[in-house]
Amino acid sequence: MNCAWQQYLALLPTWLREPVDKLGKEDLEEVRLRLGLPAELVLHTGAVRLKRKISKEDLSFSINVASSYSPWAATSLEKGYVTAKGGHRIGVCGTAVIKNGEMRGIRNISSLCIRVSRNFPGISQAAEQIQGSVLIIGSPGTGKTTLLRDLIMQQAIKFNGNISVVDEREEIFPKNGDFFCFPPAAGVDVLSGCTKISGITTLLRVMSPQMIAVDEITSPDDCDALLQAGWCGVKLLATAHAANRDELFTRPIYKPILETKLFDSLIIMHSDKTWHSERMNICY
Repeated sequence: MNCAWQQYLALLPTWLREPVDKLGKEDLEEVRLRLGLPAELVLHTGAVRLKRKISKEDLSFSINVASSYSPWAATSLEKGYVTAKGGHRIGVCGTAVIKNGEMRGIRNISSLCIRVSRNFPGISQAAEQIQGSVLIIGSPGTGKTTLLRDLIMQQAIKFNGNISVVDEREEIFPKNGDFFCFPPAAGVDVLSGCTKISGITTLLRVMSPQMIAVDEITSPDDCDALLQAGWCGVKLLATAHAANRDELFTRPIYKPILETKLFDSLIIMHSDKTWHSERMNICY
């Protein structure tokens, strides 16, 4: 297991670092900070609540550190999160700033969910027999991104080919400055910080990938981008939010990629972070 643990601790108010380091270094999943309520540590074994209550200053501190004290980054939050150094992500709730019917930021922040980014090399080895394009599904927090990262690494080693990654939220291969926290394998090229549709279009044009990987299909544009890559003969690795096969096939957003049988195999994550694979052999 690899984790930029010290950078995670740096995101927390100073009074919170010692108990988090003591209780959660090995199995912490996230810390939840809610204004006026005790800090909550979510571990693999359950939740632990501390006595001290969260203040506005605590919330501001974490956001400022995560955004490197950039007023623009701290106030934009158009997608409701900030990705910090080490790949750790802070989900944000408060009062939405709406412009032209779309959220453009969050003010009066009331709660934060600070998720730990961990790397578990080798967890996808059991998927070596899986062929073709692969879709990973699961509920939030089941380890989709972690498995995706390792599957990218295993595929690059196994096939000795070119795999391009569109890392929109910089969580698959997070960076510390110019260097990756979890270095990609040889043959893996990472395009960070852009949308999937612009990233896939660019990679198809300039990198000649044999496989493209993306995290979290969440919009029709994402589906269109994947279809574009599939029509070019590129294999795909991707994740999506769905608890099981039935839920996946009943969500309208995924209809274009399912009806065209874009993916050959399905990996379903479970709440205990185990998984199993199935063939995508549904008839329409």
